[in-house]
Amino acid sequence: MTLKPSLQHRRTAAAAAGILALAALGLTAPAHAASYGTPTIALSATYLSGAVGATGDPVVNVTVAQSGADVTALTVAASASSKTSVAAATDVTVTGTGATRPLAVTAHARGYTDLTIKVTGLGGKTATKTLHYAASAAVQNATDTRYLTGSSDASAAVDVGDGYAVVADDESNVLRLYNLAVSGAPVKTWDVASKLGVSKEIDIEGAARVGNTIYWTGSLGNNKDGEYKADRNTVFTTTVSGSGASTALTVGTSYKKLRDDLVAWDEANGDRYGFAAGTEDGEVPKQIDGFNVEGLEFAPGSTTTAYVGFRAPLVPPKSGGKGLIVPVTNFDKVAGSGAKPVFGTPIELNLGGLAIRDIRKNAANQYLVVAGSWEADDNSDPYALYSWDGVAGHAPVKRTDLPTTDPGGWEAVVSVPDLTVAGTRAQLITDAGAADLYGDGTEAKDLDHAEFKKSRATWFTVGG
Repeated sequence: MTLKPSLQHRRTAAAAAGILALAALGLTAPAHAASYGTPTIALSATYLSGAVGATGDPVVNVTVAQSGADVTALTVAASASSKTSVAAATDVTVTGTGATRPLAVTAHARGYTDLTIKVTGLGGKTATKTLHYAASAAVQNATDTRYLTGSSDASAAVDVGDGYAVVADDESNVLRLYNLAVSGAPVKTWDVASKLGVSKEIDIEGAARVGNTIYWTGSLGNNKDGEYKADRNTVFTTTVSGSGASTALTVGTSYKKLRDDLVAWDEANGDRYGFAAGTEDGEVPKQIDGFNVEGLEFAPGSTTTAYVGFRAPLVPPKSGGKGLIVPVTNFDKVAGSGAKPVFGTPIELNLGGLAIRDIRKNAANQYLVVAGSWEADDNSDPYALYSWDGVAGHAPVKRTDLPTTDPGGWEAVVSVPDLTVAGTRAQLITDAGAADLYGDGTEAKDLDHAEFKKSRATWFTVGG
């Protein structure tokens, strides 16, 4: 029906008056349709490692937004998996409704999968990102295990308070600060190479703390091909400031002749331990009569005498031999100012035919010694944990055998609790560099992505 001109005029005028009234109030007429942009999605890391049956696996943070929409209206979920036997889309959990949301994955089998993470916004618009995920196999003591990602070759650890530790890697010259209560990447890193004037790996294997000084030592041995590499003949210091998550390290001084001094000392004392032969060109360090340092700790009540613990040689170098410690009575000055080392009377520990892989004490001079094989085969040879009072001539006491069916060799004790209290626990860390973590035949140290590399930290009951 066609409106009469007068009626149409009145309706048009009324509409115009209404618009003017809204404008006077600072209001506008409602839009016919809202306009929304394409959502955005970002991942804090595009590579993530987990483990079957793990507790507290690492997570990634998903950050989303959409112009024209409140972020709480956006949904985030996995929409696809390239290998559902490892982890399906339904095994991905995203929590929270804010702009940044944690994403966790529950693994079902060892291997790799690519997970498509999708954000759905208003107006039906979507965006996706790919998360490359890798899962290692289930391990013993899973509920007491955390994974330290970003490195697979943990070799020494020093407690810095509040559950944090500085962890060394024997395949690089980077020190990493981890929160050992959770799995995940390091909180901070320090590459010490340039400050120490080294270009190759130091092969850091031992560490000990006195006050705010941490002393570190390389293996002092040849490399795996039997070649002498000068940078491995390094001991150095770092100064600690702060604690826990606020820990900072400053590289101090170094000494690069301790291996030479040990060889000369042994030769002057009848070549008792065969250090000269063990360091000859072509001699690999990890053999029963080789030369390889892996432990460092100070003597009871001392801030100057350090115990240098050997992975090789055994004493004597045959089945059933003992673990060797050579005290350096002025180690503070050796590492601190380059003084010539003074050696004390050697200590031989009966560790059931095993060698020293780490040694750590507490303020009460209670020691824990990680005992393991001198061989390079870390995944099948026995490991055990011993307590000791640090006194030469006193026998260590076996506390527990350590599990050996899982990847990695036990390399480091973080700290020592009061061993007289029943139920107290110590955290040990593995070197998993030679392990095939994901079933593809690749050693962890050779993986393409640092996020897939990891060591394992596990709590064991040692007190009582």
